[in-house]
Amino acid sequence: MKKKPEGNQGGSDSLGGILQGLGGLVEKLGELAEKGEQLKRSGEFNVDGKGEHKDLKGVYGFSVKVGLGEEGERQVDVQPFGNVRRDKETGISVVEAVREPLVDIFDEADHVLVVAEMPGICEQDLKLELSDDILELTAEKGNNKYHKEILLPGEFTAECMTTSMKNGVMEIRLQK
Repeated sequence: MKKKPEGNQGGSDSLGGILQGLGGLVEKLGELAEKGEQLKRSGEFNVDGKGEHKDLKGVYGFSVKVGLGEEGERQVDVQPFGNVRRDKETGISVVEAVREPLVDIFDEADHVLVVAEMPGICEQDLKLELSDDILELTAEKGNNKYHKEILLPGEFTAECMTTSMKNGVMEIRLQK
């Protein structure tokens, strides 16, 4: 049986390194879940609000993506979503009426696909504004309000954009 040369960056050694990194990440997420048990169970919590904010719900989550970069180095990308923010002046967490949706961007050979999750929203509730490499997404229906500015991996025009919406999941396809 041949022994692999040391320093081999391909094959199962790289996979083992990724799995080891994922193990550490899962352990850290487990610690986070223990500290935020209420958020882990439901993903939202009630807020004692007044007036127009009396039915406001706090929603917080994050998406963790682990992959290899262009040079083969491991990259971890953590993107928060929801409507819980830390006030920059006071440092206190606040719940806003507008949520930031969970968004994934896939850069394919002939197009860029943007997928946004916005429960309770239909296509007619959505407003999209595209300016060069910034896509601004705004949606509102009843108490469900969403807003996010998305940095795209290139410049696009509205003519190359198509959208579809099903069960609160919006797909935006931008042809290159």
